[in-house]
Amino acid sequence: MTKAKSILSWNVNGIRAVLKKGFADFLSQTNHDIVCLQETKISSDLVEDFEFEHYPHLIWNCAEKKGYSGTAIFSKHPPLSIQKGIGIEKHDKEGRVIAAEFEDYYCVTVYTPNAQGHDENGRPKRLDYRTQEWDIDFLNFILELEKTKPVIVCGDLNVAHKEIDLANPKTNRKNAGFTDEERQGFQSILDAGYVDIFRDLNPNTTDAYTWWSYRANARTNNVGWRIDYFCISQKLHSSIASAENLTSVLGSDHCPIILSFK
Repeated sequence: MTKAKSILSWNVNGIRAVLKKGFADFLSQTNHDIVCLQETKISSDLVEDFEFEHYPHLIWNCAEKKGYSGTAIFSKHPPLSIQKGIGIEKHDKEGRVIAAEFEDYYCVTVYTPNAQGHDENGRPKRLDYRTQEWDIDFLNFILELEKTKPVIVCGDLNVAHKEIDLANPKTNRKNAGFTDEERQGFQSILDAGYVDIFRDLNPNTTDAYTWWSYRANARTNNVGWRIDYFCISQKLHSSIASAENLTSVLGSDHCPIILSFK
């Protein structure tokens, strides 16, 4: 395949919902080489009907539970190989991962489990599963791919890494998405040799968020969180031109993010 110029990643919060808001036109106009989606909320029996201009290769990983989770990769060029899930049954029923192999790298789209609301002890209900099981197994999965070629991880990682990555860090310290355990899980990805490329290229940029609650005019007031990422293998760093958050693009409670190559 010819070298990809750009990858778009977007938690669409429902593919059918975002299609009603101009998604197909947006894809045609922006014309990225690879499109990675999270939270498609579509079941496998319904995906055959979808067609998108420029993208002959549509890869879906749907959750067993209807209307829940799910990921997709749309590509102009055929992947060399495709893996759905990380190969561990307890994780792979929710359609959270697709790894598509291309000439120079693996592109892995991920919709990381949310640690969810508090239990009776005031801890996020799914925190232990998320941090003691999922985070460890997902990192091992990408490190195994890395033995073959560099990896680009993109998607909704459901964590704000540092205080600069959310509007109200002090009041969210014990809430899902900003617990010490989740932040350490993300740090483990960086410690393993991956680069949060947006923050690497924009180290001091504040108010740069990718998700906003639907409550209290959060998006209008930019009271948000940066929880959508491109984490790239260190080996690819010199080939990256830019990483952007398209905060003006509506249609979901998340905005799209873009990785552009030199």
